Amino acid sequence: MYSVDLNCDMGESFGAYKIGRDEEILKYVTSVNIACGFHAGDPSIMKKTVRMAIEHKVGIGAHPGLPDLAGFGRRPMDITPEEAYDMVVYQIGALKGFVDAEGGQLQHVKPHGALYNMAANKPSLADAIARAVYDVDRNLVLFGLSGSELVRAGQKHGLRTANEVFSDRTYQQDGTLTSRRKPDALITDHEQAVNQVIRMIKENKVHSLQKVDVDIDVQTICIHGDGSRAVEFADYISQTLRGANIQLQPIGEFSTR
Repeated sequence: MYSVDLNCDMGESFGAYKIGRDEEILKYVTSVNIACGFHAGDPSIMKKTVRMAIEHKVGIGAHPGLPDLAGFGRRPMDITPEEAYDMVVYQIGALKGFVDAEGGQLQHVKPHGALYNMAANKPSLADAIARAVYDVDRNLVLFGLSGSELVRAGQKHGLRTANEVFSDRTYQQDGTLTSRRKPDALITDHEQAVNQVIRMIKENKVHSLQKVDVDIDVQTICIHGDGSRAVEFADYISQTLRGANIQLQPIGEFSTR
């Protein structure tokens, strides 16, 4: 029996703007990454999302991003490691306040968007983020792109880490995700996406766009909740993985390094 976490980014609405179908997707995932107000989200949405996550008994994670609401945190910014440290501490603290107030427990931290991708291949930035997580709560699990500098930095600082893979994204031969600016970055066919995930779990391989197999480690799988068929896909992937003898459970319920 294989065990894996299924996570989804949530709490990305703010003010009068609604993004994603959080309430419907929550019943299919085992962990959620909640926006902390920089790239998306606001205090009221954070509280609401935390409450829903506790009600559905899923693992709760902070999803800190760059301070770029207009760009949804997906545009790289020239920040120093110390600025990254401060941003991450600030945002984890904000979400942790709501989690504590609601009687829950924060499980993990997963950087968002450009911050996540920048930390995947910049050791100094990865180190600052891992240090921030450790300094806030050394028991938190740090999510990072599988095999990335962020995962290595988390391990160096003594954190539990989770190698993350993406169900709906294509990969390059160096193990990185294809840029969203490229037309072939996303996988829109549900069966193709899930077959890629099953192979990553059972064979620790992913087929890159350069038609080369890449070694990959998997503890958690990301799905996205803001697409037009997001709920349909969440249902499909959770059922198909279980049917393939793959157990879904929050990352906090199994040990990973």
